[in-house]
Amino acid sequence: MGRIEDCFHRLRRDGEVALVPFIMAGDPDLGVTRSLIRAAADAGADLIEIGVPFSDPTADGPVLQRSAARALQKGTSLPRILAMVSELRADVQLPFVLFGYYNPIFHYGPAQFTKDAQRAGVDGLLVVDLPPEEADELWKPAREVGLDMIFLLAPTSDARRVRAVLRRAGGFVYYVSMTGVTGSRAIAPTDVRPAVERVRQQCTLPIGVGFGITSGAEAATVAGFADAVIVGSAIMRLVEANLGNGELVGKVGAFIRELKDATRRRG
Repeated sequence: MGRIEDCFHRLRRDGEVALVPFIMAGDPDLGVTRSLIRAAADAGADLIEIGVPFSDPTADGPVLQRSAARALQKGTSLPRILAMVSELRADVQLPFVLFGYYNPIFHYGPAQFTKDAQRAGVDGLLVVDLPPEEADELWKPAREVGLDMIFLLAPTSDARRVRAVLRRAGGFVYYVSMTGVTGSRAIAPTDVRPAVERVRQQCTLPIGVGFGITSGAEAATVAGFADAVIVGSAIMRLVEANLGNGELVGKVGAFIRELKDATRRRG
């Protein structure tokens, strides 16, 4: 049992829902990223999505676009992120999922990248612009080394798309709560819940819901029907608001703790 599967197994046993914070690697620098990931683990996060910055993040809203730009300005790269993950593995045992776009992986070389990622301690990959129909170049070597490939479903996903995703998905399924980019508007749980329940009828993997979750109250509502609550823009907005502030890590840790408390209470 890998770290992701083990995480969800433990949470089901304990009657909890996973909290999955997204942290952009390198914003404002990799040293702060290491501190943020450790603070997230201390605050109760169950699995961490580590963002790989890219110059053309088409699925990201303004907050994550600015975050990626700051990270790239500091020289953040895929090899440096893998080195950071390897260092964190000395004291952080939570599952790590790298979240990003295919271009940096393509230039790295998919086969070599999956080997290096697995050695560093990465558990899963979520590549926003790589649909399952076009994923073999990465999916096959990832599968060979035991990395879970996580795919997206959205309100626009028809039955054929759901089947295609579920044939290739590992770890968990990421259900995007709305059309559009990250952080663009608040989540509408009454619209999302029926869609998640329809996917669950075909799916044995855990289902995480992300995009638009900004508070503990919203996290608690989503925890009533999802297996994981995924929060990204709200966390990186807090990072942006506290750049250069010695309280940055503490404030992010406190927010993650609030979110985690919410996922312990099913709605």
